[in-house]
Amino acid sequence: MKAFRLDELEAERAANDGAYLQFLKERNMSVGLYALDAGQTDPQQPHAQDEVYFVVSGHASVTVGTETTAVGRGSVVYVPAKVPHKFHHISEDLRVLVVFSPPEG
Repeated sequence: MKAFRLDELEAERAANDGAYLQFLKERNMSVGLYALDAGQTDPQQPHAQDEVYFVVSGHASVTVGTETTAVGRGSVVYVPAKVPHKFHHISEDLRVLVVFSPPEG
């Protein structure tokens, strides 16, 4: 069994000075923790994989393709492969679990 604690993942991500920490990679998927602080710009580019975002904490807007919606704790967003997407108007530090399928990198 592989089990994770969000507080430990956040500490590991912060210790590595990165916005993203991949903590699980399997044959058909990978999972990571993505962090953007309030007011920060989201630098990501479209990915070759489908993604699902689960917002653990924070508030922002997300644009996927031409559609925009507000997200907060408990929001789930699907992003098809190769579709441009960005978080923006981040009003509260954002912590998001990201599932890639197939696995990223």
